[in-house]
Amino acid sequence: MNTRAEVWQGTLALMVLKTLNAMGPQHGYGVARRIEQTSENLLSINHGTLYPVLLKLEQEGAIASEWGVSENNRRAKFYRITKSGRKHLATEVTEWAQATEIVARFIALKGMKA
Repeated sequence: MNTRAEVWQGTLALMVLKTLNAMGPQHGYGVARRIEQTSENLLSINHGTLYPVLLKLEQEGAIASEWGVSENNRRAKFYRITKSGRKHLATEVTEWAQATEIVARFIALKGMKA
């Protein structure tokens, strides 16, 4: 039985931006591992989902990339958050905080059976 969950729709971009903002430039594998570590390995990052998100964020100008050499001496694309990405991140954090607060209100409702 796999106890690791898939990332919820719409949250991966936020996690990528938060990771790059906190950790500095990272290659895709490093971003995926850090997200999994931060979730205490409760999330599983599918690389088929991660790389399209990285491409989309780059096309939107939220992140930028350049080629470099990874810690195991392999050529890798490193991503970094941009100034625009930091603004986007601040907006996303606010929106997700509001959304989770609303959902928490429904979870806390008395008299409703699960």
